[in-house]
Amino acid sequence: MKNNNKTPRPSAGEKETILTESGLRKLEEELEHLKGVKRKEIAERIKAAKEFGDLFENAEYDDAKNEQAFVEGRILQLDQMLRNARVIDNSADPPDAVSVGSTVRLKDLAAGEEISYTIVGSAEADPLSDRISNESPVGQALIGRKKGETVTVRVPAGTLKYRILGIVR
Repeated sequence: MKNNNKTPRPSAGEKETILTESGLRKLEEELEHLKGVKRKEIAERIKAAKEFGDLFENAEYDDAKNEQAFVEGRILQLDQMLRNARVIDNSADPPDAVSVGSTVRLKDLAAGEEISYTIVGSAEADPLSDRISNESPVGQALIGRKKGETVTVRVPAGTLKYRILGIVR
């Protein structure tokens, strides 16, 4: 894995954000949308709610201010994640080994089912879309492994056993 990011490493107390190229673009697009579109929409909602009069019992105003606080918090979070981003370049990694950015086809040896996971950084993880973090128990167990290997993973629910059927970058 190579650091393509030109920014300095995170300072003490800040966590490095590992991202794929597509994950970086997605976070940048979200940040741009929040700063450019959502802020304006919320400002308009607050302005319109103020016109209703008494702000003390104004549900529209309260809702808009709550949404504003959420959006500003998300903007700060995204700014920090992008400031500390390290884009994964797995071109130097062995092509036959699992790394961040790989899609891995597995056979669950207990259930007999085939599943696929894409290994991503924790900021991009979405288990419902089969995108698991390299920091998760399964992600950690798969990193560096090769096609044909059997992997045993301890998870909170017990022990899982997978055979790696294929790896795609």
